[in-house]
Amino acid sequence: MPLSAPQPREHIHTREITCTGYRRADGLWDIEGHLIDTKTYAFHNDERGDVPPGVPVHEMWIRITVTDRLEIMEVEAATDYSPFALCRAVTPNIQRLVGLRIGPGWRDRALAKVGGVEGCTHIVELLAPVATTAFQTIFPIKNREQPKTSAPSDTPPRLLNTCHAFRSDGAKVKEIWPNFYEGPET
Repeated sequence: MPLSAPQPREHIHTREITCTGYRRADGLWDIEGHLIDTKTYAFHNDERGDVPPGVPVHEMWIRITVTDRLEIMEVEAATDYSPFALCRAVTPNIQRLVGLRIGPGWRDRALAKVGGVEGCTHIVELLAPVATTAFQTIFPIKNREQPKTSAPSDTPPRLLNTCHAFRSDGAKVKEIWPNFYEGPET
């Protein structure tokens, strides 16, 4: 177990999020997100009646189809389980994401289109892991398929300063992208 041993406790709720990336035959990419919330106990819902343990409280799906540049060409969302029947009414609003590009400012642009009363909190929550899944799906494949050039690029790598490992003054940047290293020379 990667975490330390916990204090005595009772399992109450599980949220599972799965995101999967696919390369399509037409050159586009499908990224699918799936969210399921379950309880370990039975509860009553005014619209659904008695909900047994393990039956989803929420189960939502989203599929975005993107280009190599992460522009959204198609989007589809579905709600299999929700607390209220009216939750499904906002699913068509997800179409508003078509034309947006995943990149800097993505979250704010997406929320402007489908956030708040215009969307479903749970489908909107899937947008962040779906976006990172798109990066993890597309860029390693594109990098593997590009011919290697020996000349250093003057364009900063997309990952520069996105985390501790890729900080511009760190050892990994000095090793991988030495022309973008900004730390002390040793």
